[in-house]
Amino acid sequence: MPRPTITSVPGVTAGHWTHPAGTTGVTVVRFDAGARVGHVVPASASGSREWGVLEPDHLADRVHAVCLAGGSAFGLAAADGVMTTLAAAGVGLATAAGVVPIVPAAILYDLDQGPHRPDAAAGRAATSHASGAPLPCGAVGAGAGAWVGRGLGAPVRGGIGSTATALDAGVAGAPYTVGVVVAVNAFGAVVHPVTGRALTHPADAAVSPAHNPLADLTPLTHTTLAVVATDAPLDRGAARVVAKMAAAAFARCFRPALTPFDGDVVFVASTGDGPPVGPATLLAVGDAAATALGEAIVLAVRPPDGLGPTATSAP
Repeated sequence: MPRPTITSVPGVTAGHWTHPAGTTGVTVVRFDAGARVGHVVPASASGSREWGVLEPDHLADRVHAVCLAGGSAFGLAAADGVMTTLAAAGVGLATAAGVVPIVPAAILYDLDQGPHRPDAAAGRAATSHASGAPLPCGAVGAGAGAWVGRGLGAPVRGGIGSTATALDAGVAGAPYTVGVVVAVNAFGAVVHPVTGRALTHPADAAVSPAHNPLADLTPLTHTTLAVVATDAPLDRGAARVVAKMAAAAFARCFRPALTPFDGDVVFVASTGDGPPVGPATLLAVGDAAATALGEAIVLAVRPPDGLGPTATSAP
């Protein structure tokens, strides 16, 4: 049975582009029929594009893809390629002059891994590769140049994690699916969200440079980016509520979490049609999103596909 990933959610396809040097990349999550998207920015150093369309009162109420990229702010150029590829396929907001794809984007820092930066061609490639197949995890796509624990002075590989879960109809009111993809490039260590077991660094690893003179406290070099998707019908306000709940996974998985140096972002996309779900179902979706995001963070540093070692020291 195929491993569940974000592509298990109806109306969602996804794909990666990874630079041949393995130092940077792009991950695109497509919603060709459109999705209602909300987001939260729980940390303090984000880089972004087209976030205005995520506000509840914005005229454009559907998003057609979310682009995650390495390359720091340079990587935002990848969204140009996502747009042109979608437009060529007739996907986007209908206007008198043709469709205009709505593509929010967010970036993480991997410039220290080499001179390569995602561009529009990288965005086109990731968009063209998007499919309903299980999404690979590990050092691929936007997580190709990701590292975890720079703030501990001993970084190890980060990467992409993705999973999905089916909600019990008796709890959620319908058999909805919640899927996640996350690019983990966190300042701190990763621990298991349930057991608290250290996964990337010793449990007593210290962030303080007084205790660890190798610690890198450089701002703007750390970020975790997540996209949650569900077929539960949510309006943009409800999607933002789910994004807030999902962000709890960062506090469960990172030590320390939500630092001044991280640019963490959580997007939540709803592909479902119909009236927005009620409070009880919203609670179930948000709780499932937090759990799935925690599992995806673990998969990013313990990939199931053999894509890149996770205990390799940074060059």
